[in-house]
Amino acid sequence: MFWESMLLALEGLKANKLRSILTMLGIIIGVGAVIAMVSMGLGVQQKVQNSLAGLGSNLLVVSPGANSPSGGVRLAAGSNITLTKQDAQAIAREISGVSAVAPTVSQQCRLVYGRENWKTSVQGATPELLTMRNMRIAAGRFFNSSEENSRARVAVLGETVATNLFGNVSPVGKTIRIEAAPFRVIGVLASKGQSSMGQDQDDTVIIPLTTAQERLLGITYLHSINVEAVNDKVIDKVQADITTLLRTRHHLTANMENDFTVRNMTAIMTTMQETTGTITLFLGAVAAISLVVGGIGIMNIMLVSVTERTREIGIRKALGATYHNILLQFLVEAVVISVTGGLIGILLGVAGARAISLIAGWNAVMSYTAALAAFSVSVMIGLFFGIYPARKAARLDPIEALRYE
Repeated sequence: MFWESMLLALEGLKANKLRSILTMLGIIIGVGAVIAMVSMGLGVQQKVQNSLAGLGSNLLVVSPGANSPSGGVRLAAGSNITLTKQDAQAIAREISGVSAVAPTVSQQCRLVYGRENWKTSVQGATPELLTMRNMRIAAGRFFNSSEENSRARVAVLGETVATNLFGNVSPVGKTIRIEAAPFRVIGVLASKGQSSMGQDQDDTVIIPLTTAQERLLGITYLHSINVEAVNDKVIDKVQADITTLLRTRHHLTANMENDFTVRNMTAIMTTMQETTGTITLFLGAVAAISLVVGGIGIMNIMLVSVTERTREIGIRKALGATYHNILLQFLVEAVVISVTGGLIGILLGVAGARAISLIAGWNAVMSYTAALAAFSVSVMIGLFFGIYPARKAARLDPIEALRYE
């Protein structure tokens, strides 16, 4: 009887093709919208995660606090000059659970090679920064401790800088000028693309820390200290120990605020993941509303179908069809609409997500879980909204049904 009911349901749908397609449209749009929106949300979540992971794992960043001059106007965070290379050495020497420390300075500088010039961020760092920030060398090499200690004029270029200054020519071995000072290019970093905030991570130049401080910027303080913990289990303890150590070194009393900030990148990543996850769920929930609208459309069209086929139902019941036979026939018809609409919606959602990704340049991550969930909900909606019309048809009095005009 099930397959007979299935065939009858398909014949009923074929008899009213346009009406059936329009009824499916709500389910198709609902399922497609859920898949497309969730895919785009997951794409944003993955981009943020990759961007933060590219900064390094189990990473803490120590930066100077805001400077408060005697006038009382508090300046931007990081404007103070309280961090020194000795602070970084003390952290590496005295804090347990630390695997690497990389102090850095940075400044926007103008680069010149031949007739080409480019303005970018020049970072002074120690060799440990390469592995801490998950950077890779595409050509040449990174500078070593000997070059850092001797204040060597060597530079490692990001891909964007290398392309704009040298085009397709390898820059390794060439000499560029950074604010009129000559530097020999010894390497090119592999591309890391844009960050989650839209910043070009390849638009940078890295030189030895001592060279940047003494030969380029003329400063003795640091702009930040990168600290890598051995694992994520000790990162909170390391953060607390760094705070205690620096307060002691900077002679801060109990009633004085920190003149530095210690940021936990793992905590920032967790917060960003939670935020983007919430946005993804919200997008999926908004798109799922159209599934409910599609279900109402199914119930509406099934009620119309019951009214149109009242005499047919009466004849079937007079010939011996039971309550369950009639119930199954109309219930299967509603489910066929929702299943067909759900399958078409999956294809539409996948195609829509890929189209948005290609046209807008956004990242899209296909979720099989979201596709399965949207399809399952569409089937359940077909069952839920098909039960009332099916029960109404199954409970018709055959005598009254046969008299119906």
